[in-house]
Amino acid sequence: MKSKLLLSIIVVTLMSSCKLGHKFSQPDLYLPQSIDTMQVEEASIADMQWWQIYTDTTLQALINKTLENNKDLKIAAARIAQMAAMKRIDNANMLPQLNGNIYAQKEALNYGGDHYKNDPEAGIKATITWEADLWGNLRWTRDKGIAQYLESVENRRALTVSIIAQVAQSYFELVALDNELAIVRRTLNARKEGVRLAKLRFEGGLTSETPYQQAQVEYAKTATHIPVLERDITLKENEIAFLAGEYPRHIDRVREPSTILLPESLPIGLPSTLLERRPDIRAAEQKLIAANAAVGVAYTNMFPRLSLTATGGVESDDFSNLFKSPMYYLSSNLLGPILDMGRRRSAYKAQIAAYEQECYSYEKSVLTAFKEARNAIVDFNKVKEIHESMVQLERSAKTTMDIAQLQYINGVIGYIDVLDAQRSYFDAQIGLSNAVCSKQLALVQLYKALGGGW
Repeated sequence: MKSKLLLSIIVVTLMSSCKLGHKFSQPDLYLPQSIDTMQVEEASIADMQWWQIYTDTTLQALINKTLENNKDLKIAAARIAQMAAMKRIDNANMLPQLNGNIYAQKEALNYGGDHYKNDPEAGIKATITWEADLWGNLRWTRDKGIAQYLESVENRRALTVSIIAQVAQSYFELVALDNELAIVRRTLNARKEGVRLAKLRFEGGLTSETPYQQAQVEYAKTATHIPVLERDITLKENEIAFLAGEYPRHIDRVREPSTILLPESLPIGLPSTLLERRPDIRAAEQKLIAANAAVGVAYTNMFPRLSLTATGGVESDDFSNLFKSPMYYLSSNLLGPILDMGRRRSAYKAQIAAYEQECYSYEKSVLTAFKEARNAIVDFNKVKEIHESMVQLERSAKTTMDIAQLQYINGVIGYIDVLDAQRSYFDAQIGLSNAVCSKQLALVQLYKALGGGW
C-alpha cells in the first residue's frame, strides 16, 4: 500500500513539475545584407575542404601530421572528453539513485548497572533516493552541461581552423624565404662577377679605383643577407615542427612558389553562413546558452527542493531469522530557504549580470568575425593588384639593368648608374617574392575568416 502511495507521489510530482526561468533566445544581431558590398553569392569558399584549397601534397601531408600530433589539439580533445563526462553526471542526477547497505552490529546494554545484555543486529537494505525536479533546477543544470560540452566541441573546431591556417601560413613563408635566399645568392654571384670586371678595368687603367671599391661594397652588403635568411629559415622550420608536435627538424617543401596553385574564383557567401561556419561564433553562442542556463539554476535555487526516499530490506537480531524479517520505510524531505540574508537572490542577480556580459561578448564575437572577413576580402583583392604591379616592376627593372650594364661596357654611363640599376632589380625581385607570398597568405586568412577548414 505504501509503495503504491510513493509511486503515486512520484507520478503526480512529474506531471506537476515545471521549468521556471527564461528560455534562451538568440540576441538580435541586425546582420548586414552582405559581407562585402560586391558579394551576394549563396556559395562560399568556406564550403570547400582545406585540402581543396591547399593543393600542394607536401603541405597536405604536413597539415595531416599536425592534426594528428599537435599538443593543443590533444588538450582540446581531452577537454571534450572531460565535458562529456560532466554532462553524463548532470543527466544521472535527474534519475533515482539506488544504494545498498549490508551491516552487522553488536551492542552491549547495561541500564542501571545490573541488567547487562547483548543486543546484536544485522540487516540488508536498499535505498532509493530521488530529487523531484519541481522547478527545473536539475534540467537547467543539465542544459548548462550540454552547452558547455558543445562549446568545447566548437572550441576544438576553432582551434583546428587556426592550426591549419598557422601551418599553411608558416609553410608559404618558408617557401618565400627559400626563394628570397635563392635571389640573394644569384645576386651575390652577379656581384662577384661585377667585382672581377671592375678590378680588371681598374688594373687595365680604364677606370679609377672608385668603381672597384664600390663593387666590393655591394658584394659585401649583399653577402650580409645570407646568414640572416638562413637563420630565419631555421627558425621557421622549428616553428612548423613545433606545430606538428615534433622536435626541430628539416621541413620538406617545394622550392618554387610558382608551383603552388591556389583557387582563383573565391565566392564569399552570405552573412548568415558566416555565423553558421565560424566555430568561434558557435562556441560563443553555446557559452551564452550556458550562461542563460546558469541564470535558471540560480533562480530555481530560491525555491524549495523535494527529496523522496524509499528503503526496504531485511533486519533481525538473529542471523537465522534474517530473511524472515522484512522492513521498509518511506520518507520525503522538503528543503527550502527561510532566511538566508539574501544570499540566493544575490547569486541570482550575479548570474543575470554574468549573462549580460556573455551577451555583449557574443555580439563582439560576431562583430569581430565580420571585421576579419571584410578585412580579408579587401586584403585579398588588393594583394592581387599589388602582385600584378610587382610583376611589371620586376620586368622593367630587369630590362633597365641589362641596358645599363651594356651602356657601361660601352663607356656611355658610369658604374654608379649600373649599381643603381642592379639595386633596383634586386629590390624588385624581393618585392615580387614578397607579393607572391602575400597573395598566398591573403588566401589563408580569407579562408580562415570565412570559417573554412574544420
